Amino acid sequence: MKRILMVILSLLLMMTLVGCAQKKNGSNAKNTGTTNAKNTGTTNAKNTGTTNADTSLESKSDVDTVAERAENSEVLEESAEAKQTEAADGQENSEETANEQETKESGSKVLVAYFSLAGEQYNVGVIEEGNTAIVAKMIAEKTGADLFEIKPVKSYPDSHSELLSVAQNEQRKNARPKISDVVENMDSYDIVYIGYPNWWGDMPMIVYNFLENYDFGGKTVIPFCTHGGSGLSVTESTIQGICKGADMLDGFAISGETAQNNRSKTDSEVSKWLNRIGQ
Repeated sequence: MKRILMVILSLLLMMTLVGCAQKKNGSNAKNTGTTNAKNTGTTNAKNTGTTNADTSLESKSDVDTVAERAENSEVLEESAEAKQTEAADGQENSEETANEQETKESGSKVLVAYFSLAGEQYNVGVIEEGNTAIVAKMIAEKTGADLFEIKPVKSYPDSHSELLSVAQNEQRKNARPKISDVVENMDSYDIVYIGYPNWWGDMPMIVYNFLENYDFGGKTVIPFCTHGGSGLSVTESTIQGICKGADMLDGFAISGETAQNNRSKTDSEVSKWLNRIGQ
């Protein structure tokens, strides 16, 4: 009986020890799981946060790079356009210089003779410098020419309406208004530019008087005019008929409004024309 009790107590003790061991193992497993989960969560969160941050930085870097490239591209384009403009201006200036130098080297002497009026004029109002005078001075500057203004002995009216009346009366009478001065050394000039406003499809009668008083034989004569819409009309052939024996080059016409109010465009057009006719 005593032996049986001892066996029973031994079994109970063993069962108690086994239960404690299992409980301890369960607690360790729980702790291990919690620790692993915690560590894993922390690590993943940390890694994920870092990765997201890195990705965000990479995205921002990409945007900055694209913006920088776009800005650099715009700068390059602007620089290229500026260089093209400078090249074009340089070429135009070189051509003008070359033409002027060629004239000097050839020994040709150039005169720009012109008739022009200030005061109240068609489509430009009251002006201090005549439209044709503006063009004449540009030509003289670009070709190295002398200037001669065809001035009447009797001044024309400042009022546009009165000027119309006087000018139309001169045309009807085929008048030759007197000129206050003369070109004393006309024979020394090889090239003569003739400038005038276009009045009703013709030159002012005072320009007829100027042309008829000189011998243009053997000279190069080049007409230019300002106008209100008629261009050169038939004035080129008229000049050629008066200037017997002269070599005529293609003339130039520009609106009086452009000559008066857009000097840069006028200057550019004059340069193109001079280059085209080799002057």
